[in-house]
Amino acid sequence: MNYRHEFHAGNFADVLKHIILTRILLHLAAKPAPFRYIETHAGSGIYDLSAPEAEKTAEWRGGIGRLAAAELPPEAQALIAPYLNVVAPFLDAKPRRYPGSPEIARALLRRQDRMILCELHLRAFQDLRAHLGADRRAKLIEIDGYVGLKAFIPPVERRGLVLIDPPFEDAEEFLKLAKALEGAQRKWATGIFLLWYPVKDKGQVDALARTLAEAGAKSLLRLELQVAPDTGSGLVRTGLIIVNPPYRLDAEAEIILPSLSQSLAKGASGHLIEWIAKS
Repeated sequence: MNYRHEFHAGNFADVLKHIILTRILLHLAAKPAPFRYIETHAGSGIYDLSAPEAEKTAEWRGGIGRLAAAELPPEAQALIAPYLNVVAPFLDAKPRRYPGSPEIARALLRRQDRMILCELHLRAFQDLRAHLGADRRAKLIEIDGYVGLKAFIPPVERRGLVLIDPPFEDAEEFLKLAKALEGAQRKWATGIFLLWYPVKDKGQVDALARTLAEAGAKSLLRLELQVAPDTGSGLVRTGLIIVNPPYRLDAEAEIILPSLSQSLAKGASGHLIEWIAKS
C-alpha cells in the first residue's frame, strides 16, 4: 500500500502513533540528562486539513476529530491529555491543521534535547524546513530514512528515540524494516525504537516481530488498534512495535488502547497488547 501522510493526517493510526510517541518522550524527559529524537521519514511536519489531499479522505474526522470530542475515563484522559494539549491549538487554527510527529516532538523537547529529521521527498522536505527550520534544536536532512538511520545512531547523548514511519510504497517494505532494525539494534542496543505499520497482511507483521526477536532484542512490545470490521477495503487496523519500551509503557497502553477502541470505533473493534520479548 501507499500511505502518504497528506491523505491520512490525524486519522486513527496517527492518533495511536502520536499518543504513544508522546508517552515515550515524556518518559525520556523525566530524567534531566538530554536525549536525542530521530525520525527517519519525517514528512512535512504540519498538515492542512482543508487541503485537497486531506479533504479527499476526511479521515481526521474519525480520528483526532472524534477523540477531541470524546469523554474519556479519568485515567485515560490523564495519559492522553499531553497529546491533546499539543494538538488542540492546531485544530483551533484557521485553516484547521494537524501536527505531524516532528511538530509533536518539538513541543515536548526541552532546551537540552536535540532532534534529527530525515526526509527524502523534495516537497515534504521544503515544507518541513519552512515549519521547523528555525528551531536550533532540530537538524533537518534531505536523505533516505534508512541511510539516515545507519548514519546517525548511536547519538552522542546515548539516550533517545527513533521513530520509523515509512509510507509503505515498496512491496518489500517489511523486509527493509526488518533488516534496518536488525542493524540499528546492533549499533545502539539501549536505544528506543518506535516502528509504525499498517495491518493489511498479518503474516507480514508476525514475520517482522519474529525477525526482531530472533535478532536479539530483549524487550519488544507490540500494540495494535482496530476501529472497524476488516472488509478488505481501506485501513482499519494499525500497529506499533516498540524496541526497549520505557518502564510501565505497557501498563499505560492497557489504559489507553481500550479507550481509543471505544472512542474511535465504527462497528467491530479491538486491540492487542503483546510482549514479543521481555527481559
